[in-house]
Amino acid sequence: MHGTERRLSEQLFHDRQAAERADSFRAGRADLRFDTGSYLDHETWVRPAFEALGNLRGTHALDYGCGHGMAAVAMARAGATVTAFDLSPGYVNEARARAAANGVRIECVAADGEDLPFPDASFDAVWGNAILHHLDLAKAGTELRRVLKPGGVAVFCEPWGGNPVLGFARGSLPYPGKDRTPDEHPLTHRDLAPLRAIFPSVEVRGFQLLGMVRRVWRNRRALNLLDAADTQLLRALPALGNWCRYAVIVLRREQ
Repeated sequence: MHGTERRLSEQLFHDRQAAERADSFRAGRADLRFDTGSYLDHETWVRPAFEALGNLRGTHALDYGCGHGMAAVAMARAGATVTAFDLSPGYVNEARARAAANGVRIECVAADGEDLPFPDASFDAVWGNAILHHLDLAKAGTELRRVLKPGGVAVFCEPWGGNPVLGFARGSLPYPGKDRTPDEHPLTHRDLAPLRAIFPSVEVRGFQLLGMVRRVWRNRRALNLLDAADTQLLRALPALGNWCRYAVIVLRREQ
């Protein structure tokens, strides 16, 4: 599928998702208001990834592929001037509504992550969640470096594809929340080569090794123990991060 068809397919898929979510809001089954702590702790990698952005007070920050807009609200609450964009106008509308419901100001625009409408060196920090694995990373990486200020940081939380057992499960086993677009795939170190050619610093940290079983098993006490074991294992043997479910990718632009 060439670039234009891929972008249209992605937009239509996420517009459908956004429309389904909008129906639930209108029916009163969901609430646009939320507290930052709950958002940061809804997955084990989110809080550490958010901390990698550094002190956001007084910065200009970009929510890159904003989806529902919770990260944009969290960054605004942390003191940043925030711009949020998404390929899906439906999700842009949701992010705009969520900002209003939570009493923060965010500029929300529809845009393509491979062709950003922002001036050079616009942002001190960029956040993205489950977005890079939808994109051509050579094009997206070039645009990211262009809009980052010298010394700026970009942090992305992405599904990781280094574990063949997990790859089999993703492809063959049923579990909740498995909807995928035709062209997306979990990232690997090989996929990051275009980013390594563009950025002087590319850091990758794995999350949910044993704790990935939460996708099919919800025993809170057992998961807390597995998460604690993950912390120790991944600290002692960082190479095990390649077998994790998710990765946090930190890109830094040179000064």
